[in-house]
Amino acid sequence: MVTQTEPLLKPTYISLQELQKHNTRGDAWISIDGKIYDVSKWANHHPGGELPLLNLAGQDVTDAFLAFHPPSAYKHLQNFATGSYLRDYVVSDVSRDYRALFSELTKLGLFEEKGHGVLLLLSIISVMFFVSVYGVLFCDSAVVHVLSGGLMGLLWIQSGWIGHDSGHYQVMVNRKWNQFMQILSGNVLAGISIEWWKWNHNAHHLACNSLDFDPDLQHLPFFVVSSKFFTSLTSCFYGRKMNFDSFARFLVSYQHWSYYPAMCFARLNLFAQSFFLLFSNRKVPNRKMELLGLALFWIWYPLLVSCLPNWGERVLFVLASFCVTGIQHVQFTLNHFSASVYVGPPTAHDWFEKQAHGTLDVKCSSWMDWFHGGLQFQIEHHLFPRLPRRNLRKISPLVKDLCKKHNLPYNCVSFWKANVLTIQTLRNAALQARDLTKPVPRNLVWEAVNTHG
Repeated sequence: MVTQTEPLLKPTYISLQELQKHNTRGDAWISIDGKIYDVSKWANHHPGGELPLLNLAGQDVTDAFLAFHPPSAYKHLQNFATGSYLRDYVVSDVSRDYRALFSELTKLGLFEEKGHGVLLLLSIISVMFFVSVYGVLFCDSAVVHVLSGGLMGLLWIQSGWIGHDSGHYQVMVNRKWNQFMQILSGNVLAGISIEWWKWNHNAHHLACNSLDFDPDLQHLPFFVVSSKFFTSLTSCFYGRKMNFDSFARFLVSYQHWSYYPAMCFARLNLFAQSFFLLFSNRKVPNRKMELLGLALFWIWYPLLVSCLPNWGERVLFVLASFCVTGIQHVQFTLNHFSASVYVGPPTAHDWFEKQAHGTLDVKCSSWMDWFHGGLQFQIEHHLFPRLPRRNLRKISPLVKDLCKKHNLPYNCVSFWKANVLTIQTLRNAALQARDLTKPVPRNLVWEAVNTHG
């Protein structure tokens, strides 16, 4: 007996204009390789948070998806397929070359990371920790105590690199151990919520140098990198208006002088942001484990400081640890503060172009790679965020050639020059803040400082 089977459904096609209409919470569609997916219900469960999906909804996100997800993610993606395809799907020459390079790096096994290097670094961090503790508990010299505080700051820098790496790719042999490494390096050793970092950092990568979407450029009232902030932009990351008032103008007007001192205490902001997130109503994965990790930090670090003989040495220990860690906060800003910026949501069709324009590499010898933690190859890291940092130097010539082929910037300067460019950017914005033709209402502090020029 012959049974009649149902005919296969023919695929349907939609225009790019139709796709762009589905760009809201509850109605979020994306295209990957021209195939349409409805990720509306998945957005709230997305490991990288809902913001990346909502920011890129209504667009073809092939390059961004490729950059952030392992090949195994394609299998899960099929659960959201709509059966529709993008009509007249076209891949630009830049994207085609980017995907070809990505495929080549995958074939070479450069995305694989087994965790041995991380264990070695963690061993070095452990030695630094015990040397710092020994200096506090068993030495009477005030100089040794200050040096111990500086060593603690160096420990925080290196643990930060581990946290950064483990948030982008699996540095350990499995996901469970990778999560443990995140909590240990971020929450327990450094006092910073790894979930806050991932929430913030994913938004930064996807909206690189967008003044209203990239949280890494939103530092009012203390710093601005563009006069466009003077119009009081609305932060689409924090969901609030960034008011450029008389107080902000006063601080911004001298930001090129306050930059380095502020970087010495920037860690306080990270501490605060971690608690703001974990005690907020937002959905936070592993909230209890995160809070436990922070609790451990706020037990061992104050306890260690309290073991110092007097308040003077305690203050110096904390200052030393914070000031040394300030080097890392300078590193965070050098790669982007002096690069090209724009206003508006991120666009996925020009993924390679946006990353090239918004980033800056720092030139250094290979023996200094430990100092920069991979951030010296910021263009490469932004294009291939899952690539282990030990491989970034290997692919640098390939990325440089690709930028040259498509007439895109490949900005690479010395560490000193990167600092100079950053200060110049801050100074230019500071001078513009002083000379606006339509000034905001000035407060008494502003008047006192700026009277008679």
